[in-house]
Amino acid sequence: MSPLTAVLASEAEPLIRWDWIERNLGDDIAEALREHLILSFTPVLLGLVVALPLGIACARWRRVYPAVLAATSVLYAVPAIALFVVLVAFTGLTYSTVIIPLAAYTLSVLVPSVVDGLHSVPAHVRQAAVAMGFGPLRRLVRVELPLAIPVVMAGLRVATVSNISLVSVGSLIGIGGLGELFTTGLKRDFPTPIVVGIVAIIALALVSDMLLLLIQRLLTPWERAGSGGRKARRAQEKTLVTAGGER
Repeated sequence: MSPLTAVLASEAEPLIRWDWIERNLGDDIAEALREHLILSFTPVLLGLVVALPLGIACARWRRVYPAVLAATSVLYAVPAIALFVVLVAFTGLTYSTVIIPLAAYTLSVLVPSVVDGLHSVPAHVRQAAVAMGFGPLRRLVRVELPLAIPVVMAGLRVATVSNISLVSVGSLIGIGGLGELFTTGLKRDFPTPIVVGIVAIIALALVSDMLLLLIQRLLTPWERAGSGGRKARRAQEKTLVTAGGER
Protein backbone atom coordinates (compact mmCIF):
# COMPACT_ATOMS: atom_id res chain seq x y z
CA MET A 1 0.00 0.00 0.00
CA SER A 2 1.40 3.41 -1.00
CA PRO A 3 1.79 6.17 1.61
CA LEU A 4 -1.02 8.18 0.00
CA THR A 5 -3.38 5.20 0.04
CA ALA A 6 -2.53 4.57 3.66
CA VAL A 7 -3.35 8.16 4.51
CA LEU A 8 -6.64 8.07 2.62
CA ALA A 9 -7.60 4.85 4.37
CA SER A 10 -6.67 6.10 7.79
CA GLU A 11 -9.49 7.12 10.10
CA ALA A 12 -7.18 9.58 11.82
CA GLU A 13 -6.72 11.73 8.69
CA PRO A 14 -9.97 12.94 7.05
CA LEU A 15 -10.18 13.29 3.28
CA ILE A 16 -10.76 17.03 3.55
CA ARG A 17 -9.39 19.28 6.27
CA TRP A 18 -11.63 22.34 6.15
CA ASP A 19 -9.38 24.24 8.55
CA TRP A 20 -6.46 23.87 6.09
CA ILE A 21 -8.64 25.19 3.26
CA GLU A 22 -9.66 28.17 5.42
CA ARG A 23 -6.07 29.02 6.27
CA ASN A 24 -4.79 28.75 2.70
CA LEU A 25 -7.75 29.98 0.64
CA GLY A 26 -6.56 33.56 0.35
CA ASP A 27 -2.89 32.68 0.04
CA ASP A 28 -1.64 29.45 -1.55
CA ILE A 29 -4.90 28.43 -3.22
CA ALA A 30 -5.64 31.92 -4.61
CA GLU A 31 -2.07 32.25 -5.95
CA ALA A 32 -2.25 28.79 -7.55
CA LEU A 33 -5.57 29.71 -9.18
CA ARG A 34 -4.18 33.01 -10.51
CA GLU A 35 -1.18 31.21 -12.00
CA HIS A 36 -3.42 28.51 -13.48
CA LEU A 37 -5.59 31.12 -15.20
CA ILE A 38 -2.54 32.80 -16.77
CA LEU A 39 -1.01 29.51 -17.91
CA SER A 40 -4.34 28.23 -19.29
CA PHE A 41 -5.69 31.21 -21.23
CA THR A 42 -2.51 32.82 -22.55
CA PRO A 43 -1.67 29.80 -24.79
CA VAL A 44 -5.25 29.74 -26.09
CA LEU A 45 -5.10 33.42 -27.06
CA LEU A 46 -1.68 32.99 -28.69
CA GLY A 47 -2.87 29.86 -30.48
CA LEU A 48 -5.96 31.67 -31.78
CA VAL A 49 -3.87 34.58 -33.07
CA VAL A 50 -1.69 32.14 -35.03
CA ALA A 51 -4.45 29.71 -36.02
CA LEU A 52 -6.75 32.28 -37.63
CA PRO A 53 -4.39 33.45 -40.42
CA LEU A 54 -2.91 29.96 -40.75
CA GLY A 55 -6.37 28.38 -41.03
CA ILE A 56 -7.48 31.00 -43.55
CA ALA A 57 -4.38 30.29 -45.64
CA CYS A 58 -5.06 26.54 -45.49
CA ALA A 59 -8.68 27.07 -46.55
CA ARG A 60 -7.60 29.24 -49.49
CA TRP A 61 -4.66 27.11 -50.62
CA ARG A 62 -5.72 23.54 -49.89
CA ARG A 63 -2.40 22.00 -50.85
CA VAL A 64 -0.84 23.68 -47.80
CA TYR A 65 -3.33 22.15 -45.37
CA PRO A 66 -2.01 18.54 -45.23
CA ALA A 67 1.52 19.73 -44.37
CA VAL A 68 0.26 22.14 -41.70
CA LEU A 69 -2.05 19.51 -40.22
CA ALA A 70 0.77 16.96 -40.12
CA ALA A 71 3.10 19.43 -38.39
CA THR A 72 0.55 20.38 -35.73
CA SER A 73 -0.35 16.72 -35.16
CA VAL A 74 3.30 15.79 -34.63
CA LEU A 75 3.64 18.59 -32.08
CA TYR A 76 0.53 17.38 -30.28
CA ALA A 77 1.94 13.85 -30.13
CA VAL A 78 5.00 14.98 -28.14
CA PRO A 79 4.40 14.54 -24.38
CA ALA A 80 3.99 17.84 -22.54
CA ILE A 81 6.50 16.99 -19.83
CA ALA A 82 9.17 16.27 -22.49
CA LEU A 83 8.69 19.71 -24.05
CA PHE A 84 8.74 21.36 -20.63
CA VAL A 85 12.05 19.70 -19.76
CA VAL A 86 13.62 20.63 -23.11
CA LEU A 87 12.48 24.26 -22.89
CA VAL A 88 13.79 24.72 -19.35
CA ALA A 89 17.30 24.90 -20.80
CA PHE A 90 16.26 27.89 -22.96
CA THR A 91 13.51 29.69 -21.05
CA GLY A 92 14.31 28.66 -17.48
CA LEU A 93 11.66 28.12 -14.83
CA THR A 94 9.34 30.80 -16.23
CA TYR A 95 5.76 30.87 -17.49
CA SER A 96 7.10 30.69 -21.06
CA THR A 97 8.26 27.12 -20.45
CA VAL A 98 4.63 26.04 -20.05
CA ILE A 99 2.93 28.56 -22.34
CA ILE A 100 4.95 27.78 -25.50
CA PRO A 101 4.15 24.02 -25.66
CA LEU A 102 0.50 24.57 -24.75
CA ALA A 103 0.16 27.23 -27.45
CA ALA A 104 1.61 24.74 -29.93
CA TYR A 105 -0.89 22.11 -28.77
CA THR A 106 -3.83 24.44 -29.36
CA LEU A 107 -2.88 24.75 -33.03
CA SER A 108 -3.74 21.08 -33.61
CA VAL A 109 -7.31 21.88 -32.52
CA LEU A 110 -7.80 25.46 -33.69
CA VAL A 111 -6.32 25.26 -37.21
CA PRO A 112 -8.69 22.43 -38.29
CA SER A 113 -11.57 24.31 -36.62
CA VAL A 114 -10.87 27.45 -38.64
CA VAL A 115 -10.54 25.47 -41.87
CA ASP A 116 -13.70 23.43 -41.23
CA GLY A 117 -15.58 26.58 -40.23
CA LEU A 118 -14.70 28.35 -43.47
CA HIS A 119 -15.53 25.24 -45.49
CA SER A 120 -18.93 25.06 -43.77
CA VAL A 121 -20.04 28.36 -45.35
CA PRO A 122 -22.64 27.44 -48.00
CA ALA A 123 -21.50 27.82 -51.60
CA HIS A 124 -24.58 29.87 -52.55
CA VAL A 125 -23.67 32.45 -49.89
CA ARG A 126 -20.21 32.84 -51.36
CA GLN A 127 -21.69 33.10 -54.85
CA ALA A 128 -24.15 35.76 -53.70
CA ALA A 129 -21.32 37.75 -52.15
CA VAL A 130 -19.27 37.53 -55.36
CA ALA A 131 -22.30 38.55 -57.42
CA MET A 132 -22.67 41.66 -55.25
CA GLY A 133 -19.09 42.64 -55.97
CA PHE A 134 -17.37 41.43 -52.79
CA GLY A 135 -13.64 41.00 -53.10
CA PRO A 136 -11.90 38.06 -51.33
CA LEU A 137 -10.95 40.06 -48.22
CA ARG A 138 -14.34 41.73 -47.87
CA ARG A 139 -16.15 38.43 -48.37
CA LEU A 140 -13.95 36.79 -45.74
CA VAL A 141 -14.47 39.48 -43.09
CA ARG A 142 -18.13 40.31 -43.71
CA VAL A 143 -19.55 36.89 -44.64
CA GLU A 144 -17.34 33.83 -44.16
CA LEU A 145 -15.79 34.46 -40.73
CA PRO A 146 -19.11 35.38 -39.03
CA LEU A 147 -20.73 32.19 -40.36
CA ALA A 148 -17.68 30.13 -39.31
CA ILE A 149 -17.90 31.28 -35.68
CA PRO A 150 -19.82 28.23 -34.33
CA VAL A 151 -17.23 25.75 -35.61
CA VAL A 152 -14.28 27.90 -34.52
CA MET A 153 -15.80 28.39 -31.07
CA ALA A 154 -16.30 24.63 -30.71
CA GLY A 155 -12.56 24.14 -31.28
CA LEU A 156 -11.76 27.00 -28.91
CA ARG A 157 -13.80 25.34 -26.16
CA VAL A 158 -11.95 22.05 -26.61
CA ALA A 159 -8.56 23.78 -26.61
CA THR A 160 -9.39 25.79 -23.49
CA VAL A 161 -10.58 22.82 -21.44
CA SER A 162 -7.58 20.76 -22.59
CA ASN A 163 -5.17 23.50 -21.54
CA ILE A 164 -6.78 23.84 -18.13
CA SER A 165 -6.07 20.15 -17.61
CA LEU A 166 -2.56 20.11 -19.10
CA VAL A 167 -1.29 23.07 -17.06
CA SER A 168 -1.19 20.85 -13.98
CA VAL A 169 1.54 18.74 -15.64
CA GLY A 170 3.83 21.76 -15.27
CA SER A 171 3.85 21.17 -11.52
CA LEU A 172 6.48 18.48 -12.17
CA ILE A 173 8.92 21.29 -13.01
CA GLY A 174 7.56 23.68 -10.39
CA ILE A 175 5.20 25.72 -12.62
CA GLY A 176 1.77 24.17 -12.60
CA GLY A 177 -0.81 26.47 -11.07
CA LEU A 178 -3.35 24.34 -9.25
CA GLY A 179 -1.20 21.31 -10.05
CA GLU A 180 1.14 22.54 -7.33
CA LEU A 181 -1.50 21.44 -4.85
CA PHE A 182 -1.09 17.87 -6.13
CA THR A 183 2.64 17.83 -5.49
CA THR A 184 2.13 19.44 -2.08
CA GLY A 185 -0.35 16.76 -1.09
CA LEU A 186 1.82 13.91 -2.38
CA LYS A 187 4.97 15.15 -0.68
CA ARG A 188 3.21 15.54 2.65
CA ASP A 189 0.95 12.46 2.32
CA PHE A 190 -1.90 14.92 2.83
CA PRO A 191 -5.03 14.44 0.64
CA THR A 192 -6.76 17.78 1.19
CA PRO A 193 -4.66 19.84 -1.30
CA ILE A 194 -5.11 17.10 -3.90
CA VAL A 195 -8.89 17.12 -3.53
CA VAL A 196 -8.97 20.93 -3.61
CA GLY A 197 -6.83 20.96 -6.78
CA ILE A 198 -9.03 18.42 -8.56
CA VAL A 199 -12.27 20.20 -7.64
CA ALA A 200 -10.86 23.62 -8.59
CA ILE A 201 -9.61 22.41 -12.01
CA ILE A 202 -12.94 20.75 -12.83
CA ALA A 203 -14.85 23.85 -11.72
CA LEU A 204 -12.56 26.12 -13.76
CA ALA A 205 -13.02 23.96 -16.85
CA LEU A 206 -16.82 23.97 -16.49
CA VAL A 207 -17.05 27.71 -15.91
CA SER A 208 -14.70 28.46 -18.83
CA ASP A 209 -16.68 26.22 -21.16
CA MET A 210 -19.97 27.86 -20.15
CA LEU A 211 -18.52 31.35 -20.65
CA LEU A 212 -17.26 30.46 -24.13
CA LEU A 213 -20.64 28.95 -24.97
CA LEU A 214 -22.31 32.17 -23.82
CA ILE A 215 -19.92 34.24 -25.96
CA GLN A 216 -20.73 32.01 -28.93
CA ARG A 217 -24.46 32.54 -28.43
CA LEU A 218 -23.95 36.31 -28.23
CA LEU A 219 -21.88 36.32 -31.42
CA THR A 220 -24.28 34.04 -33.32
CA PRO A 221 -27.85 35.11 -32.45
CA TRP A 222 -29.12 33.36 -35.59
CA GLU A 223 -28.05 29.95 -34.28
CA ARG A 224 -31.13 28.26 -32.82
CA ALA A 225 -32.27 24.66 -32.56
CA GLY A 226 -34.71 23.21 -35.05
CA SER A 227 -36.22 24.67 -38.18
CA GLY A 228 -36.41 28.13 -36.63
CA GLY A 229 -32.62 28.10 -36.37
CA ARG A 230 -32.22 27.13 -40.01
CA LYS A 231 -34.55 29.93 -41.09
CA ALA A 232 -32.72 32.39 -38.87
CA ARG A 233 -29.39 31.24 -40.28
CA ARG A 234 -30.60 31.76 -43.86
CA ALA A 235 -31.92 35.18 -42.91
CA GLN A 236 -28.60 36.05 -41.29
CA GLU A 237 -26.69 34.90 -44.37
CA LYS A 238 -28.79 37.29 -46.48
CA THR A 239 -28.31 40.08 -43.95
CA LEU A 240 -24.54 39.65 -43.88
CA VAL A 241 -24.28 39.76 -47.66
CA THR A 242 -26.75 42.63 -48.05
CA ALA A 243 -25.26 44.72 -45.26
CA GLY A 244 -21.80 44.21 -46.66
CA GLY A 245 -22.99 45.18 -50.13
CA GLU A 246 -24.40 48.46 -48.90
CA ARG A 247 -21.08 49.62 -47.44
